[in-house]
Amino acid sequence: MYSKELEEKIIQHYQGEEKMMILVFAQWCVNHDLNPEELYLRAYPNQSSNPALREAIELTVPKEEAGEIADQTLLGVLSLFGNDDLAFVVTEEIQKRK
Repeated sequence: MYSKELEEKIIQHYQGEEKMMILVFAQWCVNHDLNPEELYLRAYPNQSSNPALREAIELTVPKEEAGEIADQTLLGVLSLFGNDDLAFVVTEEIQKRK
């Protein structure tokens, strides 16, 4: 496989994984009656809307139909992608519940 093709496959794989991370975040928010866009803007106030987040929100299901997403699972996924600011905001919301 040529290096350019390999590079493109790696990028596509990463983008697919990133979309899954965003969906996990959005569903976790729905499961806890939180607005994913509001949390995202708290973490990244200088960014305007996020098309990938909007797409993920459309794919979420009502919390009654969703499986549980453990807090630590979400935090782990966010850290894998270096979303430390978002993980901080999520941690704040977790602390509010306790």
